[in-house]
Amino acid sequence: MAVPRRSTAKGKWIAATRKTREYAMVARALASTAHPVLAQIVPARFCNLSCAYCNEYDKVSEPVPVDEMLRRIDHLGRLGTAMIGISGGEPLTHPNLDDIIVRMRKTGAIAGMITNGYLLNVERIERLNRAGLDHMQISIDNLEPDDISKKSLKVLDKKLQMLADHAEFHVNINSVVGGGFRDPNDALTIGKRAIALGFTSTIGIIHDGDGQLKPLKKNEALVYREMSQWKKVNYSRFDDFQSAIVEGRPNVWRCRAGSRYLYICEDGLVHYCSQQRGYPGVPLAGYTTADVKREFLTAKACAPNCTIGCVHKISYIDHWRAPQTSTVSPGGQGELVKIQGT
Repeated sequence: MAVPRRSTAKGKWIAATRKTREYAMVARALASTAHPVLAQIVPARFCNLSCAYCNEYDKVSEPVPVDEMLRRIDHLGRLGTAMIGISGGEPLTHPNLDDIIVRMRKTGAIAGMITNGYLLNVERIERLNRAGLDHMQISIDNLEPDDISKKSLKVLDKKLQMLADHAEFHVNINSVVGGGFRDPNDALTIGKRAIALGFTSTIGIIHDGDGQLKPLKKNEALVYREMSQWKKVNYSRFDDFQSAIVEGRPNVWRCRAGSRYLYICEDGLVHYCSQQRGYPGVPLAGYTTADVKREFLTAKACAPNCTIGCVHKISYIDHWRAPQTSTVSPGGQGELVKIQGT
C-alpha cells in the first residue's frame, strides 16, 4: 500500500510551511484592519449537480475567461487579501482552474477551494498539488443520494480515499444538519469517516435563502452539539456563533463583510456574501482600501440572524475592536447607499 502523501517527508514539510503561513496571516490580521482576510471568488456559476437547498449555481453559465479571472486575482492581491477561496457553482468545471490557483499563490495568498468532489480523480488531485492548493473543503450531506442532495458518502467515499492517498493540501469534510435532510445522524457517520481518513471535520447549519436563521429540531441539535465537541485543529474551531443558531437565538457580533470578507461573483462584483448579492454590488476593479476601511465600520442589519459561517469566523478576528458607526440594511428598501464603482 502506498504511503499517503501527507505522511511523507515532503508532505510534512508542506503542512509545516502552510501552518507557518497561516500563523503569519493571523498576526498580520491582528496588526492591521486595512486588508481583506478572506475573499471567496466564483470562476464558474455552473454546477454539475442540482442540490435542492442550494441557490448558488445555475445550469447554463459559461466559465469566466481565464484572463479575466487572473485580473480579478491580481486585484485581490492589490488589496492585500490574505486568503482567497474558490467557490461556485462547481470550481472543478473551470478548464483553467490550475492557472487560477497558481496566480492566487503568486499574490502571497493562502489558496483554498470548496467543491462537491464529483470530478476528482488521481490526476486532478496531482494537478492541484502542483498548482499549490492549500485547502480543500468538500461538503457531504447524507449517506445515500436523495432528492435534496446528491453529495452523499456512498458516491464520494472513493474520492475521499484518493485524497487521503494523494493530496498534499489540507482537506476538510463539512457535513450539515437542518434543511430537510432525513437523518441528522448521517452527519456523525460522515464526520467519523473524515477523521478516520486523516481529514478534519466540521458541521454546518443550513440557512434559508437569505442566509438567515433557521432553528434546528431537537434531534438535529443533539447531533450538532456532539460533533461540535470534537477536537478542531484549524480555524474552523471558531464556531461558537452556531450555538445560538441551534437554539434559534440571534447573535450579537460585528459583521465585517465588505471589508475583512469579500464575495466576488462571476460578474466580478464585490458583495457582502453569497446570500446578500447586490450589496454593495460594485466592480472589484474599482474597490479600494478606502472601501475596505469604510465597510469595516459599517454594521449590517442582517447580522443578528446570519448563519454564514465563513463571515462569522473571519469577523471573529476583530470582535474586540472598532465599534461600527454606520448601518446598512441589505434587502431593505432605500436604506442602503451603494458605492459608486469606477
